[in-house]
Amino acid sequence: MVVGIAEMVLLGLLADWLFRRLGLPGLLGLLLLGVLFGPYLLGWMDPGFLAASSDLRMVALIVILLRAGLELSRDVLNRVGGRVLLLSFVPGILEGSTIALVGPCFLKLTHLESAMLGFILAAVSPAVVVPMMIGFIERRMGAAKGIPTMVLAAASLDDVVAIVLFSVCLGFYTDSGGHVAVKLAGIPVSMITGIAAGMLAGWLLLRIFQRFNPRATKRTLVLLGVSVLLVRSEHLLAASGIPFAALLSVMAMGFIILERSEHAAHEISSKLGKFWVFASIMLFTLVGAQVDVALAWRNGLAGLGLVVCGLCARSVGVLISLAGSSLAWRERLFVVVAYWPKATVQAAIGSAPLLAMRSMGMPTAPGDTILAVAVTAIVLTAPLGALAIKWTGGRVLESAGENLPSAFDAARESR
Repeated sequence: MVVGIAEMVLLGLLADWLFRRLGLPGLLGLLLLGVLFGPYLLGWMDPGFLAASSDLRMVALIVILLRAGLELSRDVLNRVGGRVLLLSFVPGILEGSTIALVGPCFLKLTHLESAMLGFILAAVSPAVVVPMMIGFIERRMGAAKGIPTMVLAAASLDDVVAIVLFSVCLGFYTDSGGHVAVKLAGIPVSMITGIAAGMLAGWLLLRIFQRFNPRATKRTLVLLGVSVLLVRSEHLLAASGIPFAALLSVMAMGFIILERSEHAAHEISSKLGKFWVFASIMLFTLVGAQVDVALAWRNGLAGLGLVVCGLCARSVGVLISLAGSSLAWRERLFVVVAYWPKATVQAAIGSAPLLAMRSMGMPTAPGDTILAVAVTAIVLTAPLGALAIKWTGGRVLESAGENLPSAFDAARESR
């Protein structure tokens, strides 16, 4: 596996450099590298590297969410908090419901099977969106209205809602859904428990750091280790029926560190930024390796049309969520575009219905179709969404310049 990682790192750095030279997002080159070298095309990826795919992707996502938390200024969140909640629920629910309604018109799926597909597709990709929003925040683009921070926070909550609603639909499909009210109540409960656990963990870690004063590198490693344990605890708590959003807890740790110790947040964010160079190569090449191009091709225009219908519904949901806001129309267009990319969640749970159908001895054709459309969504929206975010962000988001305080400065002044 070590040789496989070394090969992907070298090729990934080359692909990233080439695409940046062409004026394209580097992640697009990494995704295409994963598709090309993955098991569904050339099959040149090391089997050990692929076997560790889920763990490596989890670590990369943790790095993304920690960096996101370290950029969540309380001052900015106070200004955009209501919009964050609307953007967390309205676009995803509208997209999933639309696909559930029109899915049978496009594919040989029932409404319930289409609902499972809809909420798989309803999750925006943190792997694509969060790093790009952090880039805008670091360059202070859109800082006057807190647009990148708003998108960054809302996209992370959006994933929790989509995954829980998908789990509800899958439970009903396999007759293990339980009471729908209990399942739906799990959404806010999982958010509250996740945020509370993350803030408590962040506060305790800060006390430990202040007591023993370890180097920034050791603080970063401790934070990564605790984050992995929190993600692992989500599965253990789920087995006991306790809803817990581990990804939100990871973000909350970063947020509380920024609030309580700005200097420590600076140091850790800097270290994570350097580690992200490696983590991004692992994440995007492995996401690309999950893409079965032949499977997506078999569904052709029907699957593509359904994905586009979902994106149109999501875009309407974003505009509804931003109605009455201070954002200009071109800024609202940027938020619409920022909500398009899909990759990580679809790669992670796109095969879950197929596996569930197979384990229960049910016909697996619907599961194959769901997986194929999830793959189509990745192929279509991850590269095009990244390009659209880069293009619209550069033209729509105004640079705050030197006179407007950064997120860290705003956090200091708010205290």
